[in-house]
Amino acid sequence: MKIVLIAVGKTTTGYIERGIEEFVKRVNRYVSMEIVIIPDLKSSKALSPENQKQKEGQAILAALQPGDHVTLLDERGKEFSSREFSVLLERRMVLGSKRLIFVIGGPYGFSSDVYSRADDKLSLSKMTFTHEMVRLFFAEQLYRAMTIMRGEPYHHD
Repeated sequence: MKIVLIAVGKTTTGYIERGIEEFVKRVNRYVSMEIVIIPDLKSSKALSPENQKQKEGQAILAALQPGDHVTLLDERGKEFSSREFSVLLERRMVLGSKRLIFVIGGPYGFSSDVYSRADDKLSLSKMTFTHEMVRLFFAEQLYRAMTIMRGEPYHHD
């Protein structure tokens, strides 16, 4: 099984990038994980928000494979505690999905086509974070979920 985080736009803040790299390295001790970056659109200022979502959506959908379980990181998604997220992740791993895909959209969210393809929506918080910080927080939560599954001492209730 593989976990793939698809994100629109690259991470440009050095300390956030280093944090993401560290947690991805830690997650890879337990399960294969990779980050797929959908490049920022060229001339996005000339596009309406809806057109931008459509173009980003086409690139997101092109990165998916048949059989992928797709979860959008979306402010309207369901919230979980770290322990609940760990249980959910373990259930999905046991069900045998070849790839668990988590997607962070662009600044305007997701196109209707991406919403239609998604199996789930997950919210990290009711608060708003930069897309870069969401990548870091999500990578840390994946690592935390893995340590909870293994009964390791990283997480404290």
